[in-house]
Amino acid sequence: MTTADLYEVQPVQYSLTGEIQPPGSKSITNRAFIIAALAEGTSHLTGVLHSRDTEVMVESLRKLGIEVEQNLKACTATITGCGGNPELKPASGQEQVELYLENSGTSIRFLTALVALGQGACRLDGIERMRERPIEDLLDALRQLGVDSQSELGTGCPPVLVKAKGIQGGRVEIAGNLSSQYLSALLMAAPAAKAAVDVAIKGELVSIPYVEMTLKVMESFGVPCEQSGTEHFHISPHTYQAKNYHIEPDASAASYFFAAAAITGGEITIPGLSRNSLQGDVLFAEALEQMGCQVNWNENSITVKGGPLRGIDIDMNAISDTAQTLSAVALFAEGPTRIRNVEHMRHKETDRVEAIANEMRRMEIQVDVYPDGLTIYPGKPQPAVIETYDDHRMAMSFALVGLRHPGIKIADPGCTSKTYPHFFSDLEKLCAQSQ
Repeated sequence: MTTADLYEVQPVQYSLTGEIQPPGSKSITNRAFIIAALAEGTSHLTGVLHSRDTEVMVESLRKLGIEVEQNLKACTATITGCGGNPELKPASGQEQVELYLENSGTSIRFLTALVALGQGACRLDGIERMRERPIEDLLDALRQLGVDSQSELGTGCPPVLVKAKGIQGGRVEIAGNLSSQYLSALLMAAPAAKAAVDVAIKGELVSIPYVEMTLKVMESFGVPCEQSGTEHFHISPHTYQAKNYHIEPDASAASYFFAAAAITGGEITIPGLSRNSLQGDVLFAEALEQMGCQVNWNENSITVKGGPLRGIDIDMNAISDTAQTLSAVALFAEGPTRIRNVEHMRHKETDRVEAIANEMRRMEIQVDVYPDGLTIYPGKPQPAVIETYDDHRMAMSFALVGLRHPGIKIADPGCTSKTYPHFFSDLEKLCAQSQ
């Protein structure tokens, strides 16, 4: 059953088996868009994700004078870069460039650093939830580099006002505990600064694989970074060079299908991913392995085969985007599952720790909540309408529960358009093919 605001998952009495191709990685797509936009020359991207998060990125780049041509059916994009000099030319009748990023955290953070390289004024804003998501640490870092960047309402959150005269360069300290996206934003913009940029991290850096991803994409476009562990990064002035670049399938999206194999005792293969993928979230398969699944790592695919599941105690700091997926799997394990070190999840599209707990309790599942995570106890979920909080990952994760238990209805299924517009149709196809 599907309506505009409700989707009822149909339980299956069989194991889900087969191969499925998730869309391109959102994380890599938005990084490649930023870097290609700053490059000299014209880049051709393949495997590009088309979703609301990438749409708002493309719309904004075009407002900054970047030429972007897309073939949505072929999942390609051609981007003519600005050579490190984005154009801040307000629309007719406006005093500044206005960028509206909805609830795309990567877009607003990456673009805040990018527009700082231009000459002029820019205001970046989003939906109500975006106005609750912190960005002050990035603004403070940009101010250390000579950029006039402020939170318009003084809350440390968007709307953001940038009065740009380029990034001067120099030494900057930035906190690493809230989001790795602040650091990624700085790193991608740094090569176009007027002088070398030295970045020192204060405290623990979360989501380290995403920083490593950023550095690898930068390197692919010709810019190296000198680093000392995860505490210090040095980037000299460079110009990115345009290139042909392929984007991997989204490993976070793959997690839902790997989890489906775990929950139904099936076997799912995702082509285009491997242990050497740019995305740290491929390691979600290792978490399932700890829980009792069999994982085959191939050169250009990963296969997960379900087995008897056991609860685990796991630090998911590096792969926190898959914590909601693991929470769904935990219901079907023998013994409780403790997810640790994911306090930064509270600053995502919603407070994901509390959201998971709320919806577990809605299904009458026992859950304990801690500042840095939660413990989920296995049980028989009761029929429920799952609230999704305008969070795509809540919708996709909790849909998995409905594969084994009737009466699970997902509110606002359209929220998956943020990263995976065709998720439910792909899930239905997999179910149909497995019969």
